[in-house]
Amino acid sequence: MTGVSFIPTAPMNPMRSKLTVLAPVALLALLALLVADAGAQQLPPVRPLGAVVAVSKEGLGAVSAARQLPNGKVLVNDINERKLMLFDADLSAFTVIADSTAATGNAYSSRAAGLIPYSGDSTLFVDPQSLSMMLIDPAGKMGRVMSVPRPQEANQLIGGPNGTPGFDGQGRLVYRAAPNFRPTFVNGQIKLPEMPDSAVIVRVDLATRKLDTLATVKISKQKINMSQDENGRMTVTTMLNPLQQVDDWALLSDGRVAVLRARDYHVEYVTPDGKMTTTPKLPFDWQRLNDSSKTAFLDSSKVVMEKMRTEATARMGASPSASPGA
Repeated sequence: MTGVSFIPTAPMNPMRSKLTVLAPVALLALLALLVADAGAQQLPPVRPLGAVVAVSKEGLGAVSAARQLPNGKVLVNDINERKLMLFDADLSAFTVIADSTAATGNAYSSRAAGLIPYSGDSTLFVDPQSLSMMLIDPAGKMGRVMSVPRPQEANQLIGGPNGTPGFDGQGRLVYRAAPNFRPTFVNGQIKLPEMPDSAVIVRVDLATRKLDTLATVKISKQKINMSQDENGRMTVTTMLNPLQQVDDWALLSDGRVAVLRARDYHVEYVTPDGKMTTTPKLPFDWQRLNDSSKTAFLDSSKVVMEKMRTEATARMGASPSASPGA
């Protein structure tokens, strides 16, 4: 399997980055190399991704998905700027297909949207706000509209930290479902249950809406406390371990689901018919984190989070929807 890879040139800047196209690389061959070296009990060799062949001039906010079309052009979904753009093959120019202004006939809603490769060379643009999926043809033109198969999980189709959703060879949508976390009411007051530490990878048939569970993955767990003072004011406190070991997953081109287990660093493969195979543990260089390193990590994390919060507030204030005439 070969293709182009897209990376931001400034990943540490949450506000603006640029799109970079790398030369083709055999990703599956790299994975096979890692698995083969696992039995040798030595670290896998570092393999470069390839030379940079094009860089966009347009700054981007946060690219959740990018897809190359048959004509070489690239669809890019920027969830920060709420723009769906079609770049030329050399990334020198682009056309806005959908955004949050009146400039396009296909408006990007006020929430983040998803971009999922569909059958053939078509693509689905998922709008969680309207619970719809718009078909984009190989030329980058919007077509018919379909409904989201499970409205309560529309946000899971955006991608990002939930993993990248996709379709298997039989046209079934595979994605990470939302964890089972529902508040209850006791004596007229809301009560939050303990958040789960796992979620499931599911597969849904768009025609029949039949749902199958393929795998379970460990996710980041938060502890949420809610309290109410004598004046009725609510206070919500969230505690999060920033160094949790969480799993990751991916849908492969042959329809298998690969799950990377973070605790001992091995890969589990689930075939379309539900059979599972497991690789040996991959070797890794364990890095001990002492108390001083933990303190430095937490202090730097607080600085980064505060910066991101400030920039997000400024970005919301500058949004067209925040203007008096919006």
